Amino acid sequence: MHITMLKSKIHRVTVSHAELDYEGSCAIDLNLLEAANILPFEQLHIYNVSNGERFTTYAIEAPRASGTIGVNGAAAHKANAGDLLIICTYAAMEAHAARNFAPALVYVDADNTIAHCSNGKLAAV
Repeated sequence: MHITMLKSKIHRVTVSHAELDYEGSCAIDLNLLEAANILPFEQLHIYNVSNGERFTTYAIEAPRASGTIGVNGAAAHKANAGDLLIICTYAAMEAHAARNFAPALVYVDADNTIAHCSNGKLAAV
């Protein structure tokens, strides 16, 4: 049996910009992507702490150490500059592997710079 587990979370990042006239996605500072083990074009679940909106999109790289969190395309209707977001990814895995799995959790400061994190542990294949 496969179950879906939280793979990674970037907790309470601040939206730097929302751009409606863009094909879609969420631009994330490369430092944050790497710390959270999120790949470019990986599906994201985004929870807007500021207004309660929830939406799904995909990740794209923003310049390293830029602090960028850019919500693009139709999703820009669901987030504004200054909003706080929780960005998550999930992974399906066998139940026995899930018991030994820990997600990558990334916590940031007000500038979207990594404050602390836990790198999680990979599931056995």
